[in-house]
Amino acid sequence: MMITPVHHFRDIERKPEYLQPEKCVPPPSRASLGTMWFIRDGCGIACAVVTWMLVFYADFVVLLVMLVPSRDYVYSVINGTLFNTLAFLALASHFRAMLTDPVSISLSVCLGKKQAGAVPKGNATKEFIESLQLKPGQVVYKCPKCCSIKPDRAHHCSVCKRCIRKMDHHCPWVNNCVGENNQKYFVLFTMYIALISLHALIMVGFHFLYCFEEDWTKCSSFSPPTTVILLILLCFEALLFLIFTSVMFGTQVHSICTDETGIEQLKKEERRWAKKTKWMNMKAVFGHPFSIAWLSPFATPDQGKADPYQYVV
Repeated sequence: MMITPVHHFRDIERKPEYLQPEKCVPPPSRASLGTMWFIRDGCGIACAVVTWMLVFYADFVVLLVMLVPSRDYVYSVINGTLFNTLAFLALASHFRAMLTDPVSISLSVCLGKKQAGAVPKGNATKEFIESLQLKPGQVVYKCPKCCSIKPDRAHHCSVCKRCIRKMDHHCPWVNNCVGENNQKYFVLFTMYIALISLHALIMVGFHFLYCFEEDWTKCSSFSPPTTVILLILLCFEALLFLIFTSVMFGTQVHSICTDETGIEQLKKEERRWAKKTKWMNMKAVFGHPFSIAWLSPFATPDQGKADPYQYVV
């Protein structure tokens, strides 16, 4: 079933000659660009590196300050395995969210031809418009910033310098936009960071209780002042990221269930797409059918059957 939206005049040009093709440089081929998606933004790269360093710091404190010196072997093994598993999944989700093209379609999809890839830059040329063989009365959208033909529900990102379909927001912590193709990995990233933060806070609480009852020199490999400083820093980091990622996780789940991105909510844009159930919206992001793969950052969601109204003509 195809949905034809009511078009509004935003960054729109009906006639090829108005597109000023001399200002639009034809986009390079996908093969020449390589297959890996990576945003070369200094701030985003720094934030991504800091994210990994904070996770490694938490792992260092959990293992060498709390678990290794513990005389309870079973407690150390269980908590060490659980924390490192969650940390590994968090970093894997971060890696996938950062290196995955947030757009799973190009203009050809909007015209009924499925083809993977980001919205091409500079394709709003007279020759390209004519090659589309548009039907009489069919309208195309143009982004004046990246000189590309804009699919429905697309917004321009000034950092990525591309139009991103179903763009929720640009997140510097993953150095990428959160869009329709990598939202699953971003949601998993926030969930696993929240879980390891909560786990770290619980272990810090138990460790403080244990050290107050025992000699501080026996409950850690480090001196008592160093141990206290490391634990306080971990506690502050875990509490801060627990609050931040929990809020982000809840916001993303709400956005998925309502099928309305953060930008669309902020701009209060008129809904021009089919309304579906919350469960269908969840499957459109995490894959169809429901399985344990929803929790895996290594499983690419199969969206073929999940969203029959995803593309428009």
